[in-house]
Amino acid sequence: MDKAAVFLDRELSQLMFNRRVLAQAEDENIPLLERLRYLCIVSNNLDEFFEVRVASLLAQGNLAENPPLAASLERIGQECHALVSRQYEILNQDVLPKLNAAGVHLVRHTDRNEAQRAWVKAYFEREVRPLLTPIGLDPAHPFPQVVNKSLNFIVSLAGKDAFGRGSAIAIVKAPRVLPRVIRLPDELSPDGISFCLLSSIIHSHIEDLFTGRDVIAYSQFRVTRDSDLWVDEEEVKNLRQALKGELQGRQFGTSVRLEVAKNCPPELSQFLLDQFALDQSRLYPVDGPVNLVRLAEMIDQAKMPALRFAPFVPGMPPKASNSDIFQQLSRQDILLHHPYQSFQSVVDFIHVAANDPQVVAIKQTIYRTGTHSDLMEALMSAARQGKEVTVILELMARFDEEANINWADKLEQAGAQVVYGIVGLKTHAKVALVIRREESGLRFYAHLGTGNYHLTTTRLYTDFGLLTANQEIGAEVNEIFIHLTSLTKPKKLTHLWLAPFALQSEIIKAIRNEAKIAKAGRPARIIIKINALVDESVIRALYAASHDGVKIELIVRGACTLRPGVPGLSENIRVRSIIGRFLEHSRIYYFRNDLQHDVYLASADWMSRNLFRRIEVAFPVLDKALKRRVITEGLNPYLKDNSNAWELQANGQYLRRKSRGTLTFSAQRHLMALHGTTTPDPAPQR
Repeated sequence: MDKAAVFLDRELSQLMFNRRVLAQAEDENIPLLERLRYLCIVSNNLDEFFEVRVASLLAQGNLAENPPLAASLERIGQECHALVSRQYEILNQDVLPKLNAAGVHLVRHTDRNEAQRAWVKAYFEREVRPLLTPIGLDPAHPFPQVVNKSLNFIVSLAGKDAFGRGSAIAIVKAPRVLPRVIRLPDELSPDGISFCLLSSIIHSHIEDLFTGRDVIAYSQFRVTRDSDLWVDEEEVKNLRQALKGELQGRQFGTSVRLEVAKNCPPELSQFLLDQFALDQSRLYPVDGPVNLVRLAEMIDQAKMPALRFAPFVPGMPPKASNSDIFQQLSRQDILLHHPYQSFQSVVDFIHVAANDPQVVAIKQTIYRTGTHSDLMEALMSAARQGKEVTVILELMARFDEEANINWADKLEQAGAQVVYGIVGLKTHAKVALVIRREESGLRFYAHLGTGNYHLTTTRLYTDFGLLTANQEIGAEVNEIFIHLTSLTKPKKLTHLWLAPFALQSEIIKAIRNEAKIAKAGRPARIIIKINALVDESVIRALYAASHDGVKIELIVRGACTLRPGVPGLSENIRVRSIIGRFLEHSRIYYFRNDLQHDVYLASADWMSRNLFRRIEVAFPVLDKALKRRVITEGLNPYLKDNSNAWELQANGQYLRRKSRGTLTFSAQRHLMALHGTTTPDPAPQR
């Protein structure tokens, strides 16, 4: 397969993941507001796909001079248009009507009664109109700068303006400080809860903005821009300062997509396409709000438990939250399975270390952590107390750059040493190291994980974390920190697989070892759980192992360009994707290895960028009991799941494997019941 075909296969595979998420929005067994949330998730995913993936394609040069690239973009565009069309079809024909019947009303202007219209008009005059600045276009009023993904309106006018001129088009920007979803007073919604969109409010009163002019037509619109930051890391002297400058321009990058209302007149949409230098293939007319992601505000405001997932309280491992954590770890490693077990255990580990007088140093990598973080506050507290605090903070974590820059400033002010990793390589590893002075000397206590140190995502993503006092692993974690801060060549590591130096080769080695075992006539098995599988070298190794008789089971949530079940190539490979309440995020590598049952947890997916262009760590689970736990919680339930599972076919399409009988099994529900506290799911809303 040539490079263009491989590339296209990868992008389409990523888009197919959104198809599977859309299926959740169609599932009548899922509460209605959660179905709406899945629609919002798809919109958010598509936004990022255009901001990053499509933008990077368009930046590769003149499409007329690169037919394979042009063909790829055309095929990607077809899939995106189909996705968007289906998304709004589900919204308008299924989800919104059922929400309305259940008492959650999204009222358009034509649906409002007289009292509601009066309230909306008063809200417009009081809260909206004072903040609007309509711009009539003429030589002195050129087309304004339009911020990435902002809500705007284009208006076609008739008649003369106040100066006797016939300017025909005006632009109205929706104020970014106003909420996009407004809840009406309860007295105006006696049979439930009513909302209206800011876009609908402006639509209803747009004529009031143009006194003496006739509004012929109008439409909301939103432009998506290239949002990838580009910094010449080889040239800049201070990456943080350079990024600050780049962030200011992100909102006005190159245009890549234009969304308009479905009824937007062709002449207005063409005018906008011309302004943003886009062709017709980049135009997306939508049957509803152009900023569909903002409907998540309605989900958050609708306090109707029957329409949402039942609340879930994660379990708290009894051995991971006490002040004598170091003594506990000296006796036994602690395995944490999030979100089924609380991430607070990790925060407590750092808090205890920050306040323990015997702790002399804390080292930690940070990729994503959010704008508010107890964990970061603990690190700053430790630094203020005189401990040696070193933070490898990734400034280039996409869309979290600003938050990470702010944390870098605060950490340095507290006295921590902040380093930005390796130029040209993102530091994606999730590791923390505590060094404690004890009677026997300095001892290492480490946390290694598959997910970010981000308190919000730890409640929504499935991940594993390991707290360990294994001194060999702790010493290797310390070597990684020395490597990242000193830029010296890392020492050879015995336990940890470190990218970009050894991770890919160790994965290939483990796969080939299973193939060798199979060729010798002994049972051989590989089970892998990751988010994406697109690296060609790993895929070739898996194909070869399958041919040699290795039984391979892959649980790949997102993009997968391997094709299972192809005669003579991948007959022994099965691929499934699990899409459920939580985002499957943990990375687990299992190799049977003649009953050694090697289990590795990792920060890395099997993508070229993870294996060769990032700092990643895969770490072994050595304790036999914890190893069994990873297998019985992190792998086996997902291989049994017949509720949220999709199976990849040899032709690249996914089929849903959903039980029609009574023996339905959901891995996520099983793990919620195993570790946490919840109430039964509400009855389906039909």
